[in-house]
Amino acid sequence: MSKKQVLVACGAGIATSTVVNNAIEVMAKENKIDVDLRQIKIAEVGAYVDTADLLVTTAMTKKEYPFPVINARSFLTGIGTDETKKQILEELKK
Repeated sequence: MSKKQVLVACGAGIATSTVVNNAIEVMAKENKIDVDLRQIKIAEVGAYVDTADLLVTTAMTKKEYPFPVINARSFLTGIGTDETKKQILEELKK
């Protein structure tokens, strides 16, 4: 399985994306999935349209991308985090 490039984006690319980034890192290790995590601002996603496999974001986006977009706001609220993690893992295993 090739390395997956995962974009982790929030409004500023700092606080909330760090929490999500760490969670994905742990899941990837536990499941022996090779990931290339890129922690970015939501405004920077466009620069990765040719290389990314997945976008996990806590920001709102109405743009269409050529890869799946997973809303990770559950990491902010603490409600539904397990479901979000399951979605991320399913995408990583593809």
